[in-house]
Amino acid sequence: MDLFTRAVHVSNPPLPDGSWPLSVPLVQSSVFAFSSAGELAEAMAGPDGRYVYSRRGNPTVRALEQTLAGLEGGAGAIAFASGMGAISGVLLALLKPGDRVVAQKCLYGGTFSVLSDLAARYGIHVTYVSGDDPAEFERAAQHPATRLLVLETVANPTGQVADLPGLLAAARRTGITSVVDNSLASPVLCRPLELGADVVVHSTTKYLSGHSDVLGGAAVFADDGLRRAVWPRTVELGACADPFAAWLTLRGIPTLPLRMREHCANAAVLAERLAARDDVVKVHYPWLAGHPSYGTARKVLSGGGGLLSFELAGGREAGRAFIEGVRVARLALSLGGVESLVTHPASTSHRELGAEALAAAGIAPGLVRMSVGIESVEDLWADIERVLDQAHGKARGEARDQANGAVPEQPLN
Repeated sequence: MDLFTRAVHVSNPPLPDGSWPLSVPLVQSSVFAFSSAGELAEAMAGPDGRYVYSRRGNPTVRALEQTLAGLEGGAGAIAFASGMGAISGVLLALLKPGDRVVAQKCLYGGTFSVLSDLAARYGIHVTYVSGDDPAEFERAAQHPATRLLVLETVANPTGQVADLPGLLAAARRTGITSVVDNSLASPVLCRPLELGADVVVHSTTKYLSGHSDVLGGAAVFADDGLRRAVWPRTVELGACADPFAAWLTLRGIPTLPLRMREHCANAAVLAERLAARDDVVKVHYPWLAGHPSYGTARKVLSGGGGLLSFELAGGREAGRAFIEGVRVARLALSLGGVESLVTHPASTSHRELGAEALAAAGIAPGLVRMSVGIESVEDLWADIERVLDQAHGKARGEARDQANGAVPEQPLN
């Protein structure tokens, strides 16, 4: 069945009287009653029985889990309170002291922080690899204590696309469990389980819900036995999905393929136009010819995604002026909503890093990250072009004044 159809027909079981609601009911109850102690004990035996307590399972949350498993082609899923809840829950469940992890260098900062914390607290050794070379991974994974490979389909903000076919095949050859963060691609652009991944994690806050009104996460498993092994640890962690957040996510999923089509189309147009400007040093967008991951992206993804970043010639000040000057795109963190958002990593999320550390992270001082929404692409471009033209005109005027020996105006004290 096509993904467009699967997204519309989310998991929604019939009611006890046999009628079938078209909208998934919101069951907000935190606890469920039983007529006998035996029934209650039986219900507590696993993740798929009757509902006992919403930290262990909830009808609306289960509908979301089954829907996400269907979209990703998995055997089952666990929904979490946030994307970081999903990442933390999976890592804590699958790792023990002394284990080793091989991870992609271009990881989301939150994932990097969790791995660093696990290394410091529990002696888990983490080796970072490029994400482009299966042979590099196999060399890093030779230690017998290597348990996990951690990857991202599309890295934020550089747009690097991991060589999922090669790396996941290598992980299977070596018997290492693979975990792929698919938040930036969504199941519309890539389904890593079909490429050999064992676990796919999502921040459902992003494209899956798509409206900047949900905090949530999920892990989808290729093997149901692995899901059952992880589930008890996640119940103990307590990062369970809220039923109302699950219900909102289920409302967003039917339009996911349509939204992703517009995100990708708009981002591709903006990337091409930005790349043609002299005041833009570099554009990071995997669907753009010349991007280091272009060849891999064309094999792994069915579209370039909605996230792009670009480096402005004026450095840190130019980047900051840009994000404060645009009016259609809004200055805000996160991504994946219907509205366009911009940030300047060097002065916001990575403001504490010096020039050397920024360079090591692949973040230029003038880098702007843009989560491209579904607005009119011409409105978005007109807004971008206005700000860039104003900055270009100002720079030319300052250069002319300097050539003529004019003294720059001094601010009042």
